[in-house]
Amino acid sequence: MTGGGAPAARFAPDRATYVQSHVTLAVLAMPAAMILLWLTGTPHVWTGAVGALAAVAARGWYLMSEELGHVWEMTGDALHGPAQRHVALADLSQVRRIGSAVQLITRTGDKHLIKFQPEPAAVVARIEAARPRAETV
Repeated sequence: MTGGGAPAARFAPDRATYVQSHVTLAVLAMPAAMILLWLTGTPHVWTGAVGALAAVAARGWYLMSEELGHVWEMTGDALHGPAQRHVALADLSQVRRIGSAVQLITRTGDKHLIKFQPEPAAVVARIEAARPRAETV
């Protein structure tokens, strides 16, 4: 790891937040699937709810171990994430909350997500506090 040794902060995904995110996705997908089936004239619109719930549950179960392993660490001058992602704090143009995730946007337009955070606003505040400020002239 570059940028100064031990992590100043560690942002690990939260299992309860992961599950809650999938519950929310299912709650939105179930009526959407039923409406789509109703619009296409399918006589058994209730199957849309069952299918959407099954799809979201299967996806959540299948990806849980992988997603919960995606940990980000902040060192003195950078964020290090899964798959050898490296984002220098000085290169960040924007840090914002999107649901239970924190989106990192670099000056070159690269985007990264720190997903399934129980307190995403606190993560944003922590990263913002560590970012170097541009000097005013």
